[in-house]
Amino acid sequence: MRDESMQSSREKWFPLGIVLLALIFLYFPFLVKLIEDWGTNDDYSHGYFIPFLTLYFIYCMRDELKKIAIKPCNPGLLVILAGLGQLIVGKIGSEFFLQRTSLLVVLFGIALFLLGWQYFKMLFLPLAYLIFMIPLPAIIWNKIAFPMQLFSSYLTEQVVSTLGIPIYREGNVMHLAQTTLEVVAACSGLRSLVTMFALSGALALLSTLTAKKKIILFFSAAPIAIFANTVRLTATALMATEIGAAAAQGFLHEFSGIVVFVLGMGLLIAVSWFLGKAKKL
Repeated sequence: MRDESMQSSREKWFPLGIVLLALIFLYFPFLVKLIEDWGTNDDYSHGYFIPFLTLYFIYCMRDELKKIAIKPCNPGLLVILAGLGQLIVGKIGSEFFLQRTSLLVVLFGIALFLLGWQYFKMLFLPLAYLIFMIPLPAIIWNKIAFPMQLFSSYLTEQVVSTLGIPIYREGNVMHLAQTTLEVVAACSGLRSLVTMFALSGALALLSTLTAKKKIILFFSAAPIAIFANTVRLTATALMATEIGAAAAQGFLHEFSGIVVFVLGMGLLIAVSWFLGKAKKL
């Protein structure tokens, strides 16, 4: 009986294994370039961890998934074809974002076509989490980054002024008594925002909170990222004022980025704990 059960299990999962191997072969060149981008694009250096987190999310669901019967759903084939069509369009137009996100569409289609609607619903969020490993197109990133530079500069100006330190702001440039600081794209807070959303998404998927509380936890990443980045910029301005312009650059500046990351992660964990204790939400 056991041998028959194992054979039946192999027969169920064998087609999926073959399809996934074919998928890896098809997308291999695109995945290699994506991994190279993670190594050169500091905004998406967290990309290395995203596929492993997705696999871990699915692993954590293994007991629930075993209870679901495999019922292939034919409309999934249309989703697969749509994803492959997107890949072709992205390749013709040399648009990396379309090429890479087509992988997610194809994975959704495979889950629906080979495993069925119930599996698709269970796997949707873990697979959708892969979006955090794909860099946004530069044209979109820059459109968001500059307004955030201005907003971060404004918030920092307000905080520094409140602390009694003379400061004058022109756009994203802040003039202090001893030096001038420019809030460049890397310090706009967009990098922190993307990272915090990736972290809050992971916490939400791993938590046992209700759906409503998970949504709150996920979107709490935005104010936390803005707060953490404001702390970083304010600390940089204070160091430049008290120690000198050199303190706003080099090791101390980079180290402040690590501190802010830890601060943001701590605040996300605190929000998750609070939501777990709250009964009225």
